[in-house]
Amino acid sequence: MLDKLEKAEENYLRIEELLSKPEVISDTEHYKKLMKEYKTLTPLIDTFRKYKAAKKNMTDAEELMKEGDSELKDLASAEFHEKRDESERLLNDLKVLLLPKDKNDDKNVIVEIRSGAGGEEAALFASVLYRMYGMYADRMGYKIEPLSVNETELGGIKEISFMVIGEGAYSRLKFESGVHRVQRVPETESQGRIHTSTVTVAVLPEADDVEVEINPADLKIETCKSSGAGGQHINKTESAIRIIHKPTGIVVECQEERSQFKNREKAMKMLKTKLLDIKEMEQRERIASERRTQVGTGDRSERIRTYNYPQGRVTDHRIGLTLYTLESFLNGDIGQMIDELIAADTAEKLKENGNEN
Repeated sequence: MLDKLEKAEENYLRIEELLSKPEVISDTEHYKKLMKEYKTLTPLIDTFRKYKAAKKNMTDAEELMKEGDSELKDLASAEFHEKRDESERLLNDLKVLLLPKDKNDDKNVIVEIRSGAGGEEAALFASVLYRMYGMYADRMGYKIEPLSVNETELGGIKEISFMVIGEGAYSRLKFESGVHRVQRVPETESQGRIHTSTVTVAVLPEADDVEVEINPADLKIETCKSSGAGGQHINKTESAIRIIHKPTGIVVECQEERSQFKNREKAMKMLKTKLLDIKEMEQRERIASERRTQVGTGDRSERIRTYNYPQGRVTDHRIGLTLYTLESFLNGDIGQMIDELIAADTAEKLKENGNEN
């Protein structure tokens, strides 16, 4: 591992030198690529340098413990133990930083929320989840862009697609894929009985153009009038776009923009993202047969979380974590849960990495 870190530091110094060269600075694409690599390496190299400094201080303290008077030996011993603990902590940090990165972590995401079992009650909870993710995105400085929505008459959502734009959006939201279960007493329930409903969430990393090639002959593109609220313009103009990918049967729609061109552009982005997800799902299934994941597969049919209104709790079944902060959670305060899911996934990867080594 230390050899790998030394080589990484050599590469870091090489990039640092290149970034100061005028010919590199003038080549915008090359400069951006190098800067991205430099930025990615910086946390690793900073931690490695702190680790080396702690190890050196530890060695120096050990030497003083052999030679000095009793008072100096006591000081050196305290320094030695402090630096030993620090180096062990930094070594663990380095192991985490050296884990293979998910290539999608920095990407924007497309989130799809669909009401499941429970009829109107499920649709109403789908709108609650949409609001929750919107408030969390706001806390993180992310931007939300609606793509398409199918609402119910009572204000619920049958299904909604939206994009979350921001660096690291996928790394923070990827564990939200799956079935979310809600237990609460509906307003229309006169007997006060608790009903259980489900909502399905899918989180897909936005596809780059280079990752997915689409044959235009495989597409059927339709224009239609947008549905839902939106005023006279929406009712009169066929600005909504529906694209059908004939080989897979995937259908995507976008109706949120007034411009047909913009709706078409967004719909194509959704289609590419879905096709990339199919490709990556096949790859994940191949890997899943060889390795076990603590946090779950991200399968849309997997029940991942329960929101229990009477008890004011939210429970994530993958890591066995229950928080009695349901109200603030649904107001976008989901960071602790996400941190715990990331920590559990990291711990599992470290364990697997140790087994492989």
